[in-house]
Amino acid sequence: MEIREYTSGDLEQMTEIWNAVVADGIAFPQEEPLTPSEAAEFFGGQSYAGVAVDEGRVVGLYILHPNNVGRCGHIANASYAVRAGLRGKHIGERLVRHSMEAGARLGFRILQFNAVVATNAGAIHLYEKIGFRRLGVIPGGFRMDDDTYADIIPYYISLI
Repeated sequence: MEIREYTSGDLEQMTEIWNAVVADGIAFPQEEPLTPSEAAEFFGGQSYAGVAVDEGRVVGLYILHPNNVGRCGHIANASYAVRAGLRGKHIGERLVRHSMEAGARLGFRILQFNAVVATNAGAIHLYEKIGFRRLGVIPGGFRMDDDTYADIIPYYISLI
């Protein structure tokens, strides 16, 4: 498996993977799927968008961008998506570690996740295994697809 910067030839598969996570309604804050033109603009507008490719097939992706502006612009934010059916195979871990390296290369000093849904045990285990620190809990901070509310946990790690 190779992790690299995305190309326009990856967009269709990236959009499929991204939209599947959005449709699940349990991890990403977005509610609407990306159209092909929206996806090109969305992924192209990131500081970095990476893909995990295995035998010519996109199996996962991440986006990396500033978490804020100005005096807080040195803090990055990222989102990750792994193709359904391939989760639990350490693709996510490789994407997170690659995003940390890419973030450092781009001059970010910190990587922060604003809203890790507390029910996402796999992500929480992974982030804590890598060394991310919890910043607390925001009760009811995420509206699930079934209109119930789950807690969110912000995390961060230093990239320097």
